Amino acid sequence: MNWDENTFSKFVYVSDVRISSNGERIAYVITKANLADNKYESTVVVEDLKSGKKGYVKGSSMPRISPDGKSLSVKRSEDKKTQLYLIDLETMTERKIATMKSVIDVSWNEDNRKILIIGFKRLDDEDFYFEDDIPIWFDAMGFMDKGKRVIMVYDTEAMEVLSETEVERFSTAIWSKGKIIVTSPHREDGKLQLWRYDIIEIDGDEKKTLFENVSFRAVHSNGKHIAFLGKEKAEKMSEHDYIYLWDGEKLESLSEKYGLNARAAKLDENSNVYAMLDNAGKIQLWKIDTGGEKEILIDENAWVTNIDVSKDGKVVLTMEDESKPAEVYIFDKNLRQISSYNSEIFKILPTKRAKHFRFKSLDLLVDGWYMKPDMEEGKKAPVIFFVHGGPKGMYGYRFEYMMQHLLSEGFYIVYFNPRGSTGYDEDFALRVLERTGLEDFQDIMNGIDEFLKLEPQADGERIGITGISYGGFMTNWAITHSDRFKAAVSENGVSNWLSMYGFSDISLWFVKEVVGEDPLENENYRKLSPFFYVKDVKTPVLIIHSLEDYRCPLDQSVMMYHALKDLGKEAYIAIFKKGAHGHSKAGSPRHRSKRHKLIVEFFKRKLMEGEKGFPVNEILKKC
Repeated sequence: MNWDENTFSKFVYVSDVRISSNGERIAYVITKANLADNKYESTVVVEDLKSGKKGYVKGSSMPRISPDGKSLSVKRSEDKKTQLYLIDLETMTERKIATMKSVIDVSWNEDNRKILIIGFKRLDDEDFYFEDDIPIWFDAMGFMDKGKRVIMVYDTEAMEVLSETEVERFSTAIWSKGKIIVTSPHREDGKLQLWRYDIIEIDGDEKKTLFENVSFRAVHSNGKHIAFLGKEKAEKMSEHDYIYLWDGEKLESLSEKYGLNARAAKLDENSNVYAMLDNAGKIQLWKIDTGGEKEILIDENAWVTNIDVSKDGKVVLTMEDESKPAEVYIFDKNLRQISSYNSEIFKILPTKRAKHFRFKSLDLLVDGWYMKPDMEEGKKAPVIFFVHGGPKGMYGYRFEYMMQHLLSEGFYIVYFNPRGSTGYDEDFALRVLERTGLEDFQDIMNGIDEFLKLEPQADGERIGITGISYGGFMTNWAITHSDRFKAAVSENGVSNWLSMYGFSDISLWFVKEVVGEDPLENENYRKLSPFFYVKDVKTPVLIIHSLEDYRCPLDQSVMMYHALKDLGKEAYIAIFKKGAHGHSKAGSPRHRSKRHKLIVEFFKRKLMEGEKGFPVNEILKKC
């Protein structure tokens, strides 16, 4: 078996792991890509941890185990609507309990009977969208159309909605002692603040504001404490998320003293917090007690990507590294692997782990990684440099399909965490703000120099660059500020910050933070935009964008392409007709296959074969 554009469809992808309160059962979703029918097929797997017995609920997702471990709710999409089913875990019999238009999340109350359903309502006029709020659209959700989140309490026995409350768009909710704790975006001067919140308690018809205009959100409760993720008062969206614990009276900061960004937090019955923290290319599993003392439970060269915790502190999790996709594990004093869906494939499909190095760039130490292709001694191989999204993203020990595919084709693969990345202290993440493309670009160029010193077989005359989102921006910036790169693939990136401010779903918060306030007056909006430097481009570039991207909208790539062609540069553009910002992983199977083919063929033809032109008809015949 060899890598090609369709190899991703051979893998099983594991997600959304859950564990029962008593720690006896787990549930999770496995997904496969069906290329023939151009769709994804998901199955919920339920496993008894004592007996090892498994049950399967086909065509389902969003598994939620009742507190007593006897029932499971799942979601299915049928006839453009969402159906909720209840599964008896002893008999694996099922019954439909609700039909709704949109279900974002479901959680069980302690009484094993009521469930909390978070849905979404729009105006839904057949002829037009209407809006008097911001944003007008949102990535992967489409036009907001007067949309509101709806919090419903549903009785699974009577099969009736007991209450329904409309709240601000983007609100979330959890149970706590039979009450509903809602985190809603705060409004200031009538404008929604996507990174400041009001925390509201709903108890029947009564509403009580617990916190107002804070920067943390409620993520979990054990009935004694509520765990919050964020900051008490953040001035910027790019600041780190820390873990807080609240007993109803006193708010305690648990993780801020450690200086790392937290991604998730779950409580056991003793109010120990189990959390995922970014740390220099890893995502670790930590346990933090009520006094703020930490114990690092998992410190692998890997990413812990999802967790859930039982009352007695048993953790179910998914974990991946750069050589293989995620599998399911249990941590109960020791780490034990539960699933091995992809083990047989990777016995015959070659992959490699990355080599880590660290280098000094300007005033900072920066982490880098590379993978070396199989090659003959004395020969040189071309290099492809990847830039992560963000800028507050992170590379390191995670599985990237495109990296392994290009590695198998004979390319060196290189990637860094330049300033602006997560996984380090907050100052490291904030240094890029209002300077995007300046020192962070120097980190990249300095890192390439350091890598070439380490690997004499890497051909410094044949370097390509690629990235998505911020990575697409940095690819655009790199080819407008250097002739070092001999091929580039810019994907769903930014070229003009002023039009990005006008079109992006998060422009009124994110863009003004990254580039600066006063967009119509601030010179940064021109100074930091690759679009205004296209005359300097000497690099052949393939631009890829998905039509339904509302995070970095299509205008960004069309502007760049038009200007390049007008100036006689070698440029190509592929616009996928469907797909949101995350289309590289969430696009349809056929979409992903063709994207893989385009990228690999472009780099091979430009860096290995030295071809001019890009005959897409010939390339697509091979798909």
